Amino acid sequence: MIKCSECGYENIDGLDYCDGCGAKLAAAAPAAGGGAPAGNGAPAGTEGGPAPEAAQPPAQSEAAPAPGAAEAAATPPPSEVPTGEIKAPPSAPAEAPAAGAAAAAKAKLQVIRGGRKGQEFPLEDGNNLVGRWDPETGAFPEVDLDQDDPEAKISRKHALIRFEGGKITVEDIGSLNGTYVNRQPRLMPGNPVELKSGDEIIIGKTFLKLIVEPVS
Repeated sequence: MIKCSECGYENIDGLDYCDGCGAKLAAAAPAAGGGAPAGNGAPAGTEGGPAPEAAQPPAQSEAAPAPGAAEAAATPPPSEVPTGEIKAPPSAPAEAPAAGAAAAAKAKLQVIRGGRKGQEFPLEDGNNLVGRWDPETGAFPEVDLDQDDPEAKISRKHALIRFEGGKITVEDIGSLNGTYVNRQPRLMPGNPVELKSGDEIIIGKTFLKLIVEPVS
């Protein structure tokens, strides 16, 4: 048996480390003089005395970490290793066009009766004044029917056509002889009525047709 010099645990012969505390065991040195047991009380290192004990390494309370363990713990997994590449944030999904959005279109009024038949007046975005040229102020309405109204049945500021967001309305603005749509009763001043392509507008004795065409 080999007795541990650190903890006193008796280990079987042939072990290098103590089963009790893990300290390195000192191998029993053969006695001098043919293996005769050393005499009690003899000075160490003399003939017949016990062999000096080999220097023992300090006991370790915890097993030393395996080589490379610290480096492995400090190394991030491959998915986390910085590559220096700047990742762009995920792009937001493209917004779909608003449902029911009006397609781009152009509109015009065409004289079909009571004036220069076939004469056309393109409508601008926003407000379009319908009437006759005013010599006193020099103002020209967007839809100037002066040449189509020899009897002056159309007021200088007769009606207002508004073209916004694909929606078209007509409104009488206090004319003398009134404004009519599709030969229905006279429009009440200040009350706009929505129009659609093909509608007929009567102003004085002039008949106009609304034509709306998509922009190609």
